[in-house]
Amino acid sequence: MPVLFLIVFVDLVGFGIVIPLLPYYALHFQAGPEVVTMVMASYSLAQLVTAPLWGRLSDRIGRRPVLLMSLAGSVASYLALAWAPSLLVLFLARIAAGAMAGNIAAAQAYVADVTTPERRAQGMGLIGAAFGLGFILGPAIGGVLAGHDPHDVDFTMPALTAAGLSAAAFVGTLLVLRESLDRSRPPAPRISRLVAIRQVLGRPGIARFILVGFATISVFAGMETTFALWSSSTFGWGPAQNGYLFAFVGILGALLQGVAIGRLTRRFGELRLLAAGLVLIGAGLAGLGFTTTVPMLFATASLLGLGFGLANPSLASLVSRSADPADQGMVLGVHQSAGSLARVVGPLVAGVAFAHLGPPSPFLLGAAIILPVAVFAARMARR
Repeated sequence: MPVLFLIVFVDLVGFGIVIPLLPYYALHFQAGPEVVTMVMASYSLAQLVTAPLWGRLSDRIGRRPVLLMSLAGSVASYLALAWAPSLLVLFLARIAAGAMAGNIAAAQAYVADVTTPERRAQGMGLIGAAFGLGFILGPAIGGVLAGHDPHDVDFTMPALTAAGLSAAAFVGTLLVLRESLDRSRPPAPRISRLVAIRQVLGRPGIARFILVGFATISVFAGMETTFALWSSSTFGWGPAQNGYLFAFVGILGALLQGVAIGRLTRRFGELRLLAAGLVLIGAGLAGLGFTTTVPMLFATASLLGLGFGLANPSLASLVSRSADPADQGMVLGVHQSAGSLARVVGPLVAGVAFAHLGPPSPFLLGAAIILPVAVFAARMARR
């Protein structure tokens, strides 16, 4: 687990580096808000198509080979991003990165292989903490390397740094990480991707958690993809300031998932933590829609960081514990696909809302969506 934690952390630092820069990439090519969010969504659209394939492949050939292939693909996509000469190449680089993003489902399946059901949430929390820590350093590094001026952004150095970090994660996986898949266990039967999705969503115990995750990630992704546009119009911020804020949110999420989630789960259970996390996310989004000062911004961002830190590992644990041991990779791959679809739908809706209803509208719309989902989760917890 410590080795996997370090590998995911290093790779997510590289991923986080480019997050605060992508809106400025699109604006550099004179793209409007809708196109800016489409650039962000293109990664997730490609991930939506390939995530179940990676998950099923990891059930058959092992978690380690899938991690290696996805990391190698990430290196190539970041190199293309570093010298993207046009909006078309920018789209192609992000699509390639999303298509090779098989490390999330494989890492979660690895955790499911090496943990007992009772400690599953704590294991998923460690992976979530690696994500959070990656977003602490990644956006901050990307912002510093890109600069403070939204009109003069250095795109090459952050992308090259991301490529180098993914290459380091590849080497660490190759040299240190051991395979976790139990070869003595009968392999899952070969089925098509559509059949896999239908089978997983046909299990009510799993489907309801995947739907909750879809709604949660949709509103969070909509916030992420329009935040730079909103902060630029509200505070005149550039990549560096946005990177620092995302790093602050990452610190809160990482501390919660890496330190407290195990004890909280044993005391309250995943469903109660999920409901509480959704309430915090809804409150943070609603507050963000009315934010006019930097102190207010950090207060609402705190709610978002804590809420996602509670909801994300709880959902992953609930999905994993509802799956059979033989098809953990497939189920978590479908779960990741639902998240990928959410990262397509959320940004596209948020981009249209930003362009036609005003800068705060994506946040208020997200709050209106997620709060009823929180009520649904609370009812599940009571039952």
